[in-house]
This record gives sequence, C-alpha cells and structure tokens, in this order.
Amino acid sequence: DYTHVERLRGVRYLGHPDLIWELAESGEARRIIIAVGERRGFLPVDKLMALKAAGLNIQDGIELYEELTGKVWLGAFSAGLLLFSHRWRNSSLKGFLNRSLSMLFAFLALIVSAPLMLIIAVLIRLDSPGPAIFRQTRVGENGRHFTLYKFRSMKIEFDGSPSPATQDDPRCTRVGRWLRRYRFDELPQLLNILKGDMYFVGPRPFVLDQETWLVREIPHYRQRWTVRPGATGWAQVHRGYCSSIEDNVEKLSYDLFYIKHLSLTLDVVTLLKTMKIVLLGRGAR
Repeated sequence: DYTHVERLRGVRYLGHPDLIWELAESGEARRIIIAVGERRGFLPVDKLMALKAAGLNIQDGIELYEELTGKVWLGAFSAGLLLFSHRWRNSSLKGFLNRSLSMLFAFLALIVSAPLMLIIAVLIRLDSPGPAIFRQTRVGENGRHFTLYKFRSMKIEFDGSPSPATQDDPRCTRVGRWLRRYRFDELPQLLNILKGDMYFVGPRPFVLDQETWLVREIPHYRQRWTVRPGATGWAQVHRGYCSSIEDNVEKLSYDLFYIKHLSLTLDVVTLLKTMKIVLLGRGAR
C-alpha cells in the first residue's frame, strides 16, 4: 500500500515505486535505499534481487544513517543489532591484548605526566582547602560500581554536586576552571585504567543516581554497560556535557554505535579526535 507516502523535507519525491523500478532498470538510478518501517511481506524481493544482480547498489537505510551520522537510529534499534553484530565480538585473546595495551600505555602515560600531576596537586591544595584528588562512585561494565579518580576542580563544599558544571561555574576553583578547560582534571583516571576499571576509549561512566535515572527513562540505556567504560568515548568527541534527557538520548545513540562497530580503528579515531579537542580547549566546562 503506497497510497500514503511520507515525504522527507528537502528530498525530491520520485513517484510511485513502479517508476523507481523503471529508473533503476534504465540506468538512471545507481542506488536503492530501503528505509521502510515494516518490511515483512512488503518488500518486492524478486525485483530487488534482479536489480542487485544487474549491478545496482541495494543499501539498508539504517546502515546508511549510521554511515552518515556516526550514531545508531534509536527508533529502529534493538538489542539484536548488537547480538548479531559481526564486529562486536569479545574473545579471550582480544580481551587480553586490550587489557595489556591499556595497562602499558597507562603506565607510560603516568611516568610522563607524573611531574605535571605533582604540580597540579600542589596548585589545587594552595588554591583552596581540601584534598587534591576527588573520588566518586561510577557505574562500569555489567553495572559494576567502582571508584573514579579526578583532580578536584570544585570548592570542597560543592564536592559531589550532582548537577553538571556550566561555563564559568561559580562552584569551580580558579585552578579547577583551568583544569577543566584542558581536561587535566581527568589525568588521575590513568590509575583507573591501570586497575582495570576502565579503558582509554569506551562509554563514559556516570554517577550511580544519574545512571539509575537514565536506565529508567531511556530504552536500551543499559546496553552501555556491556563494554568497559572509557576515559574518553565516541559520544564525548561528538557531544559535550549533557543537560537534558534529550542530550542523553543522543549521546546514547553514539555510544551504541561505538559498541556495535567496536574496533581498534574506531578507538584510534576517537583518541585522535580527543587530542584535537584537548589541544583546542573545546567542549570543556
């Protein structure tokens, strides 16, 4: 039934599907994108197979969306997409290599950054009363709780405040604003990577109350816990801090894309994008 065709803004409507077949068979069309909600019993499979055999590119609309945006389409997402993903597949060897490389690079990074971290710790203690290291419970792989380490960037009376920081947040110390701008407050998370709580790249872990709320409000949110969290992530390099449920929904679409397409290449791209953000001082609060 093609009597009710949803027309997309900015996309030219070519007409009835029979006309599309004519365009494809005549060579005027080189690609057909399948983007229908219900496919069972509606797709003209024989025609599509004939066109594919003739050399046309038959592409799934959901895959094209992911290719163009770098995130999943939550409206068509299901846990089965992760279950049957050929890229997301953990093995003992892969897990051992990932863990070993993470520990090695974290250890080397700690050695290189140790003098800077010592200076930062002294500056924090001189700038305001309170400890230099901030500890907070976060939710990690399989919902396991762990203690995340950061340099304290807020005044001690606001430590553990659930609301995210804003630009020029009065709760931040003078040193804290500088730390947040260049992401130096994240350096102690190298210890979390050494302990095995996190990897360099993965979904960003949030506090327990926030995770509990988001699991209740957003479908499929729990799937973020199927992999180990990261100090940076695919969602973090595409979106800044979240201030609403809508922001978290979009961030989830990036996290699920990362999990579905998990690979060393994607990790390297994420790290390069993170370095660019840090060097330019963008996205920090």
